[in-house]
Amino acid sequence: MTEAATLDDAAIIAESPFLKQLVKVWRAQDSHGTWENKSDAQLIADYIVTKEQRKAIPIIADPDPETIWRLELFYNAIGLAIEHASKVMITPMLKMSHEGFGRMVLIGGRLIVVNKQLRDVHRFGFETFAKLAEEGEKQIKGGLEMIEKFPEAAKY
Repeated sequence: MTEAATLDDAAIIAESPFLKQLVKVWRAQDSHGTWENKSDAQLIADYIVTKEQRKAIPIIADPDPETIWRLELFYNAIGLAIEHASKVMITPMLKMSHEGFGRMVLIGGRLIVVNKQLRDVHRFGFETFAKLAEEGEKQIKGGLEMIEKFPEAAKY
């Protein structure tokens, strides 16, 4: 990663409410201070998977525990952002086969706020921080719209 790319990435992270939330979720996982000296971009860099890197990943493979953890933290950040904006408690639920196929749902009360079908989880990632931010913010917007549409279901 070049110096310019690092500065651009830092600016994108600083401007994106979702990426700031994602960084907070990651920093909360560091109970021993191991990542204190890592920049925000370094901390979430594993979410970036370039086209070349994606091509190098086999089409069929089982996801490793780190990839699953990264996926869970991605959706935890989405859930927390929805929770902060809506004041509805959000619970994530993940059901996935060992092959990397499954479903992630974020539930608020009796309402499924976000429902994402998962495929090829072993290849989970985004080409840039901007695309990572865009997807997170799209999921948050969709979740908030669902709560607005069905507020009574979200209360319970």
